[in-house]
Amino acid sequence: MKNLFLPSLKLTLLSLVLLGGIYTLILLGIGKLLPGGGRGEILSHNGKTYYTNIGQRFTEDRYFWGRPSAVDYNASGSGGSNKGPTNPELLTAVQARLDTFLLRNPGTKPADVPVEMVTGSASGLDPNISPAAAYVQARRVAKARNIPENTVRNLIDQNTEGPLLGLFGPRKINVLQLNISLDNLK
Repeated sequence: MKNLFLPSLKLTLLSLVLLGGIYTLILLGIGKLLPGGGRGEILSHNGKTYYTNIGQRFTEDRYFWGRPSAVDYNASGSGGSNKGPTNPELLTAVQARLDTFLLRNPGTKPADVPVEMVTGSASGLDPNISPAAAYVQARRVAKARNIPENTVRNLIDQNTEGPLLGLFGPRKINVLQLNISLDNLK
């Protein structure tokens, strides 16, 4: 037993230095190289302050909606619902979201609604949607704002971000920035 204690202590200290120190510094360095330097971008709009990397609740027809949130967009309680795909509560919630989406977006077929618009994100705070999720809402937003749908679609195109470094991740749109762009239309 005595001859195992010293090697165990050395391994514990080595793991602490590697995983608690060096690994953390490497991730911090990578974060600093990413867009935004690893910090959330803060925007002020109409007297309110928003973080662009945290999903926001938009329910008015004149705005694009983001992904549903299992944590009610509360950044201090980030997390998903942890309900599996056959859970009756999840299926009921998804059906209710789909019914609401179809009611507020007349003429849209259920098959045209991207899955991200009826299922919550894993963190509950996803600030982005796909271009398809934005296009399916374009008619509703244009009608509510009394502007041509083509203008709204052009705004979607202008706010679409490509994959990181052209390789990593899907094309996406930050819902908050898209809605601020809508408000800034003259």
